[in-house]
Amino acid sequence: MSRVFFRRELENVATFWQIYRRDGVALGFTTHDRNLRFDGLLHRSAPGLLPSAIRRTADLADDGADISGAISHDTISDEDLADGRFDQAKVVIGAVDWENLERIVLYVGAIDSVTRETGRFTTRLRSAKAMLDVDPVPRSSPSCRAVFCDTACTLSAARFTTERQVVSTNLDRYSVAIEGIVAADYRFGTLRWIDGPLAGLTAMIRATSSGELVLDRSIDPQIRTGCRVVLREGCDHRLSTCAGRFGNAANFQGEPFLPGNDLLAQYPTSR
Repeated sequence: MSRVFFRRELENVATFWQIYRRDGVALGFTTHDRNLRFDGLLHRSAPGLLPSAIRRTADLADDGADISGAISHDTISDEDLADGRFDQAKVVIGAVDWENLERIVLYVGAIDSVTRETGRFTTRLRSAKAMLDVDPVPRSSPSCRAVFCDTACTLSAARFTTERQVVSTNLDRYSVAIEGIVAADYRFGTLRWIDGPLAGLTAMIRATSSGELVLDRSIDPQIRTGCRVVLREGCDHRLSTCAGRFGNAANFQGEPFLPGNDLLAQYPTSR
């Protein structure tokens, strides 16, 4: 819209936030004293949320911002923050006229980190310009640089993804037993919960032990037998695995036979 905000002494302006989590949940908040609906989203009144000053620069430096508030709103719980449901979520911040709903977007970024302390939280945001700090030039490595089943790997994700049910869990070891699988195939893969209190969250499978999958995060005690999960197999990024197990050596994104830096440190010997 063409509305110019703050050109008059008295304005009907409130701040709004839109949060789009990676698990598909979209949340809206506003500093107004009543809920507002626009952009297909109900923006709940949350006057306890406090935005920092929003800085927009013309150079290539990241335009950071912060949001802080009390963990009291029913859509932002301490458990969700601890489980990482808001990690890397997209955030849109703007100003809205609470009478006619004219609005302007002031900031678009993603949640970089969340800090929790005594019933309050503070989120650090990073702008889209932060991607300019990423070096696009790949570095040589003996292991494959591609993410399993991405465009560089070229393997089909559907081929290595399956839906299964939980047989048992071990809360102390962060491990879970799944029916009808070869556990070793899923080492370095992912597990996404479909049912239960962790629904929508994804955990990395960092190891296997006694036929169980060892996850990188704790398991909720309410997870029961029969809970559904989506599993994706993993890859250790070695050429022997790529060629022998997947038959995909032609797309291996590494240099396994390139001499490393340790060659320069070797003492010369006769051969």
